[in-house]
Amino acid sequence: MISTWMLVIVMLVDSSNGASSGNDTQPCARIHTSSLVVPLGSLVTATCVIREDCPLGQDVHIEWRLGDELILSSPAANGNNRVSTIVVPSFNRTRAELICCIKPSSQVLAGVEIQAGYPPEIPQNLSCQTNLTDSTLNCRWDPGQRVTHLSTKYTLYTEMRDLNRNNTYELPPDIHHHSIPRTDLVLFSDMTIYVKAENDLGEASSAHIVLEPVSAAKFDQPSIVKIDVDPKRLGCLKLTWRLSPHQDWMSTYPVNLEIRYKTAGSDQWSNPPIPVSNVKSSKAMVKPCHLLHGTQYLAQIRVRCKQSPWSEWSSSKSGVTLETAPTGRLDSWVKVSRNHASKSSKIQLFWKPSKLFRGNGQNLTYVVSQQKLDGERGRICSTSEKCCAFQLSWSIRKVYLRAVNRAGKSPPTEIRIYKTKDYTPNMDVTAVPHDDRSFLVQWTAVVTSSLTGYVVEWKPLLKTGLCHTHFEIVNKSQSSLLITGSFEPYKPYGISVYPRFRDGIGPPQTVNAYLRQKAPSAVPKLEIKKTWGSYIEIFWDELPLEQRNGFIKGYKVFYWEENGPIKVVSADAENRRVILKDLNTASLIESFMMVSTFGGSLNGSTIHFEFKPVDPVTVVILVTAGGVGLAFLIIFIVLTCLSKTTTLKRRFYPVVPDPANSSIKKWSSESTQFIHPSWDNNEPNPIYLSHLSFLDLTTKLSKEEDDIWLNGLEETSDLGDSISGSLFTPTYSGSNSEVVPYATVLCSSSSNGPTLDEHHVYLRSESTQPLLETEESFTPKCYQNVATDGMHRHDCFFGPSDDDFPGGKKDPALIWDDFPFLHALAMNEMEND
Repeated sequence: MISTWMLVIVMLVDSSNGASSGNDTQPCARIHTSSLVVPLGSLVTATCVIREDCPLGQDVHIEWRLGDELILSSPAANGNNRVSTIVVPSFNRTRAELICCIKPSSQVLAGVEIQAGYPPEIPQNLSCQTNLTDSTLNCRWDPGQRVTHLSTKYTLYTEMRDLNRNNTYELPPDIHHHSIPRTDLVLFSDMTIYVKAENDLGEASSAHIVLEPVSAAKFDQPSIVKIDVDPKRLGCLKLTWRLSPHQDWMSTYPVNLEIRYKTAGSDQWSNPPIPVSNVKSSKAMVKPCHLLHGTQYLAQIRVRCKQSPWSEWSSSKSGVTLETAPTGRLDSWVKVSRNHASKSSKIQLFWKPSKLFRGNGQNLTYVVSQQKLDGERGRICSTSEKCCAFQLSWSIRKVYLRAVNRAGKSPPTEIRIYKTKDYTPNMDVTAVPHDDRSFLVQWTAVVTSSLTGYVVEWKPLLKTGLCHTHFEIVNKSQSSLLITGSFEPYKPYGISVYPRFRDGIGPPQTVNAYLRQKAPSAVPKLEIKKTWGSYIEIFWDELPLEQRNGFIKGYKVFYWEENGPIKVVSADAENRRVILKDLNTASLIESFMMVSTFGGSLNGSTIHFEFKPVDPVTVVILVTAGGVGLAFLIIFIVLTCLSKTTTLKRRFYPVVPDPANSSIKKWSSESTQFIHPSWDNNEPNPIYLSHLSFLDLTTKLSKEEDDIWLNGLEETSDLGDSISGSLFTPTYSGSNSEVVPYATVLCSSSSNGPTLDEHHVYLRSESTQPLLETEESFTPKCYQNVATDGMHRHDCFFGPSDDDFPGGKKDPALIWDDFPFLHALAMNEMEND
């Protein structure tokens, strides 16, 4: 835009400053250059000359401008103030305005436009193609890699020497293709074609090509009419085809043909295609052979004439070759689980075609039987799938597998039923994605001489059908396998490796794998398990396998209070519970969960929960219910105690004999055998004692034994004191203890009657109840034998008598009523006498 305005200014200045010479108007100045189009980056020289008769005065100073840039001229070049010359050492602009003007008014005197660029390159890749539909020859070429920045004109030349005809087609600038009409063509005659490029800096011509227009024709897409089976030849098909309807006029000319095919369900076309040369469309029948028997094929064709470009492939058409009986063996894999109760084995059998197996038919059926010879007897299962489950007795060691089609049956494949071994080697199985269609499975080799190989098994975990299981058998020297198949991203697969031994199959080691992972499709729902204090325990269910889209890496629970900071609690994939701590019970709590896999994370919905205040009605109900229950419990206990008074007394307060009201007429069975029968008539109202018994001493205690007893005694102040050192009682610490000692009377007598010289011996016994504490003041300080007045000292067992002390005096208050036990004992002794 600036350059255009500068040209307008130059023209206006020239017209205003021009001098008239008759009818001619001449500019006041002119600029002379070596060329107005120069190679880019070359040197440019320019001279500005002002006419002598131009009324500008004598003192004129000329300055130069190249576009917006001021260019200074050298003083030597301005020897004449009406002539100025400049030199631009490197013209790096593709187009610019060079102007000379007068100082200091910058009045423009003259100006020119200079262009810069490159000469054209030699046109490359000249090619021509005949369109048989409209019978034109379309030629195109490549102008080259370098941009010329100049207007370049192309001219197409054709020469037909047989007809001595030459044609030239001049094209608009920068056009790189042209269509030669049918009138200038001879389809079956050679012609020479080339193209020339020209611009202001030079010209260049392409290489000459010689072609026959018909050989440069690209046919339209042909079509396969039908595919028939050849009944006379196995493995051959008959294809009937035709050219496009617009090119039926070419049906009498021979063309070249290529056929490609693939089996139904395959993704790979045959490579290279089958070539068929010099075939006419009028006899459109070809017979591809050496195909598999009884197999469905899809076929496509394409055509060309001589060395012309190939047409596009036709649409597919299918056909089936003749069937024959299946050949080869099947690869098999059997899994055995034994039932010890029924002595049978549950068998899962899988198989697949081996590299040498040929089904040779469309509808294959597989038969598993116990018999090697063919027949209905012993048949276990018949299926069109490639798996079978059944039960066998432990005694059966092998089964046979056959493939069957309409033409026959394959030889039987023997399958041995191996038992499962308990040996579990550590194989450290790993499975990682290799690309978008395969996994790389690796394991640690098992070191044992009985190893024969491995079985790698894989199946989709989201599909439950038995026949979705795939397997591969590898030899024992391998420790890795690349498994390929129709694996889907974001779906889990179970991959197992079984070691095979000579005498059985070892247990597998299984890993799960994903081809690719992404964020889960859903987030589990958060639920409150319990609340206490300022804590809330939240749990959630396990995410279903189909929604995981990868391995669960962990969970994060985000929660916050109103206007509070966000807190985060994390949980691993196995522990699906968290505890929210230190919550404000009076605030509303908001929370959401983020579940993550190794491929991404997903946030769940935000939930709200709060602590519920205690309802007063609920408190009253709970307190009332608790009080009523407690009252009923107390009433029940009281009634039970009243109804069980005797039992409770015996339990907590054992029966204690009363020395004041005791009787020795009826004592325990151990003592009554020593009492004379006449005693029963003297005591009409006996009182049974619980802690008083007679022990029979068959021999008289010796003097030494008496001394032991007497030496071990201590003085006691009352009945609550114990006899320390007794061989029959434990040590007693004092009268305030709960244990109160009592006396046991030892009597000795022979079977013929009592001996007059024998004395009774009294032993202390224990009780857990006090003995008549209210009458303690009437209890004598010392137990005494009061049967006779002249009692020897050794007969006093429980303590010394008054006679043992000097000046001792008998207590006049001592009467037999104070000692009923001893009184009864004395009476018994007198009766025995």
